[in-house]
Amino acid sequence: MTELKQSPSAEHERRSWPALLSPLSDLLVFLAGALLVWRAWVVGERLLARGVNIYLDLPPLFASWAPHTGPGTVPAIVLALLVVIAGPTVASRMRWGPLLAVTYPVTLGWMFSLTMIEGWSFGVVTKLSNPKNYLAEIDRVETVASMLRHFTERILLEPGSWAVHVSGHPPGVLMVFVWLDRIGLGGGIAASVFCMLVGSTTVLAIATTLRALGEEHIARAVLPFGVLLPGMVWMGVSADAMFAGVTACGIALLAVGTSRGDRRGDLAALAGGILLGFTLYLSYGLVLAGVFALVVLALTRRLRPTLFAIAGAAVVVVLFTVHGFWWLEGYELVRIRYYQGIAATRPYSYFVWANLACVVLVAGPAVLAGLRRLAMAPRRLALGARLLTVAALLAIAAADLSGMSKAEVERIWLPFTMWLAVPCAVLPRGQHRWWLAAQAALALLINHLIITRW
Repeated sequence: MTELKQSPSAEHERRSWPALLSPLSDLLVFLAGALLVWRAWVVGERLLARGVNIYLDLPPLFASWAPHTGPGTVPAIVLALLVVIAGPTVASRMRWGPLLAVTYPVTLGWMFSLTMIEGWSFGVVTKLSNPKNYLAEIDRVETVASMLRHFTERILLEPGSWAVHVSGHPPGVLMVFVWLDRIGLGGGIAASVFCMLVGSTTVLAIATTLRALGEEHIARAVLPFGVLLPGMVWMGVSADAMFAGVTACGIALLAVGTSRGDRRGDLAALAGGILLGFTLYLSYGLVLAGVFALVVLALTRRLRPTLFAIAGAAVVVVLFTVHGFWWLEGYELVRIRYYQGIAATRPYSYFVWANLACVVLVAGPAVLAGLRRLAMAPRRLALGARLLTVAALLAIAAADLSGMSKAEVERIWLPFTMWLAVPCAVLPRGQHRWWLAAQAALALLINHLIITRW
């Protein structure tokens, strides 16, 4: 029998269909995300009209509609253009060490510029010093030891209880701000700058984790997308930016340590374990970051550095426990306190899906397209990057279903959503600048059209 051969035109048509369908599918997933955001706004407004107090002026976001510009407008636009134009080339060609050294100030500058769109006073000075926030309680702390012993006694809503944010978190975050105050870095400015400095390490730590897992090419592709992730709008200024930075650095040190297998690796793993142990005392929800650690340990599979990491985390837990704070007791009391406040009138049936609209805004269109392409062809991304993406999605899903994150997740879930920059690596290289431009445009639109409370 004679083998039938396709004509050149038929072969060209066969190859062109996927090329035509991919952008169309990306557009459809973007429209689906936009529809979810719009629907969350419509339903939220209906709840408010019916008298259901969801404590949101612009559902599903904890924000207010207020078009404005500010001192950070021009620098933010300039930095966005710089990353869009030069980011992919610099990330692919520069040596690793200098690349991280360049990425950090650019990330910090972008975050600070976005913050300054709201002005120096509102954007920086008062963000962490209002009566409901951490700094309001510093003067009530005589010593850290006594604070730890009596911390749980002030969680429930009653006379003398902690401010809202302090009572809703373990004592580690208050400890950080107390330590800053004790060394002469008290007040809203120092606290805000500290959170931005630590938060800016998140992108570098995510890339370092990927490189330690042997996926440097993916790490380089992810860096510009991490910098311009719209979630940076909420990274500056919020304590959750600090949580994201500490968590990501802990995972990065764990990945470096368990992938080396030498003495330096043991020390890195020990340091990573200490940081990850401390994250448990920054936010109860960060226990879900354990899925990232499990991914790293499953991929590296080295016993000795793993034991060092476990020992580091155990030391932190033991120190907090012997000084009077038992994590499980604190969590149980927080569950009660949560429903003593605004959570009591925020309906789970709305926020369990409206929260995901916030994720769409934090992640941006490039992440939606990356997730779609990854779902269609998972092997286009290396195993470590795939599993870290799945870990982020699992953490978000667990936090969402728990009912302990009803609203404000654009800020609360930053330690998880920042990792969603990873699937952007599957986007076609030739389209990276366009997707980066879309990410930057969304971030700038959000920051100029609404006033975020964080």
